[in-house]
Amino acid sequence: MPIYSASVTARLAQSSPSVSAEKGAYRMRAPPTRSPSKLPRRSRVHHPTPSSYEKQMAVLVVLLISATLSSFGAAYYLFTTRWEARAPPYVLGGSDAISRPQVVQFDFDSDFDPAPAASTLPSGDPGERYLAYLPHSGFHNQRIAFENALVLSRLLNRTLLVPPVRLGDLPIYYHPFDELRGAINNSSKSGLAFCKGLSSEDLYVASECRGYHDYTFVPWEWLVNLNEIKKEQKLLACWNLTDAWLEEQLFMKSEDVFYLRDTARNHYGFVDFAQSSTLLSRKYLESLYIPSLEPRSERLLFLGTLFGSSRLHLRKPGNYSFRKRIRQSMTFTNPALTAVADAIRVALGGQYLAAHIRLGDGLFLENAHGNVRLAWWKLVHGSLGLAVEDVLALERAFYFGDTEANLEDVVLAPPRIPADIPALRVPHPPLPPLSGNTFSGNTSHELVCHGPLHTSPLLQVLNTPLFISTDALDPRTEPLLARFVQTFPCTVFLSDFGRYTAALDGLENGYDGLQLKPFLIPFLDAMIAARAWQVVGTEQSTFSAFVQDVLWRTYHGFEIVQRG
Repeated sequence: MPIYSASVTARLAQSSPSVSAEKGAYRMRAPPTRSPSKLPRRSRVHHPTPSSYEKQMAVLVVLLISATLSSFGAAYYLFTTRWEARAPPYVLGGSDAISRPQVVQFDFDSDFDPAPAASTLPSGDPGERYLAYLPHSGFHNQRIAFENALVLSRLLNRTLLVPPVRLGDLPIYYHPFDELRGAINNSSKSGLAFCKGLSSEDLYVASECRGYHDYTFVPWEWLVNLNEIKKEQKLLACWNLTDAWLEEQLFMKSEDVFYLRDTARNHYGFVDFAQSSTLLSRKYLESLYIPSLEPRSERLLFLGTLFGSSRLHLRKPGNYSFRKRIRQSMTFTNPALTAVADAIRVALGGQYLAAHIRLGDGLFLENAHGNVRLAWWKLVHGSLGLAVEDVLALERAFYFGDTEANLEDVVLAPPRIPADIPALRVPHPPLPPLSGNTFSGNTSHELVCHGPLHTSPLLQVLNTPLFISTDALDPRTEPLLARFVQTFPCTVFLSDFGRYTAALDGLENGYDGLQLKPFLIPFLDAMIAARAWQVVGTEQSTFSAFVQDVLWRTYHGFEIVQRG
């Protein structure tokens, strides 16, 4: 696994003296030297019995040698294994399952890995060229930016500098280039280990600790498999991109860097075809012809934001195909999450439906009612094939049947379901029919249906288990999700599988001491949804699009959908 590294000087370049001391800089002073004491010359003729003092000294020397060898052995072991993030053993199943503490070591603040893959090691070649970018916002914005960076670095034949993934509820939002770079460089938790043990009140008082528990960092390769990508291009993991780091690790001066400083989120787009001077960019203020960047002599091409599925407008078949492989490589492959997701899939009987519903905040909260109804229609009409008239009757019966109004007077129109053109361009083979057992609610002895099963032959298909992946705090009592729960009696949520998710309880990030489970739940939720027979998502959600376009299709062996 690649290492996120920085030398001591680079990490402390902007630190106060007190922080520098906390980070261990004082330990670099060499111990004072002492002149060796002169030993008495021994006679070659006489061999007197060693004195008590000499015996003690001999024993002491032996002990010191043994201790030195042991220390070197232990240090060598730690040095060669500290960057490994081994998948811990997981116990799934019964209530007696044990979740032992598993500290996953991510040494973001160390020097380069002493024995990395060739694709992750600085070559030492002063002519090697690099590409850097500035990630921001939530995970999926970072993922899209990472995909674009991988494509650009490959097309420009440059080594990509890869920052870690920032997870949690305290993202770094977009800012113009210089501000965003400063925010990223100052986001390290180095020297803040004491924050872990502070109370919430103390955390508020200690300003440097505010938000400490709200975010964490993991390497990309802990979540996804980049082995195939690294066979074709070189990646170099890095913790920060300060001038000091670039100079000390890559021996770069300011004149070795070409900055493409954006001043707005939609400043630069990139195309692989020559544009007409009269052709306006679809979305971006400036469109850069990718081959025009290739001749630049600077060793580092430093970009700002690369978020945006349409930021790279590719027409050449080879480039388009390469981006598809990049996007498919973003499928979650973490062994811990995979084991739990597979176990829950089996518990659901193997065949089930899924809905990925975002309600949490902003645009999704504002449009929640319309988005939920649209997803419900996609599931009942689009996935299960119920006729429009039957779905309208079902909607009226469920949501107006307990009123005194005449059902014939209730006017409902089906929502407009927009055609998914990108998905239609890559049709997948027909899905196997749902098993008849799913309609009886007896797909698994572990599945508990919370509502009465449908007995009408027309509606028995609604007895199919439904897994809802959502950010709602209490999904079973969430009014916005009531139409799913009432329609599908076997509706379940991740919270119904606590004995399986307990396998993640012991995961701890060795970098900052935080429990990893809360940061991984959205990924696990999505992985279970993507293993369903069919899944629907939330309009305008990049997360839902990723679940449907990449995860679901990859898990089922289909070609992924590319957008942008």
